[in-house]
Amino acid sequence: MVADSLARALAPVPAYLRYGIASAVALGVDLVVFLAALQAHVAPTLASASGYAIGILAHWLVSSRFVFADGTPVTGGARHVQKVMFVLTAFVGLVLTVAVVAMGQIVDLDPRLAKLVAILVSFQSGWLMRRKIVFA
Repeated sequence: MVADSLARALAPVPAYLRYGIASAVALGVDLVVFLAALQAHVAPTLASASGYAIGILAHWLVSSRFVFADGTPVTGGARHVQKVMFVLTAFVGLVLTVAVVAMGQIVDLDPRLAKLVAILVSFQSGWLMRRKIVFA
């Protein structure tokens, strides 16, 4: 299976770097949705929240398989609890993302620049929460 081969190939790569790769994939999904929503004249905060929410699904799929595979239960209640905790950490990131974009609007900052700041804040907070709590 391709996923198994990729997981083996990425195993020697440090977890923080793998998390960065997973985040880049999720960010790509996030930004495509965000920019498409802006193009469709969706309010910047709603566009930001929508992109983030869909990007989280991509992040779970990549992170649980390629970053924290050793700490991811295969099935059962433990896996369900871990998914819930992942979503809760994503919610924290979502709140941070929307707050940063909203603050950007208040100071008349371009929403794309505000989103870049939000990306940095959300990345670091997500790494810490997932490394220390979700996949510990």
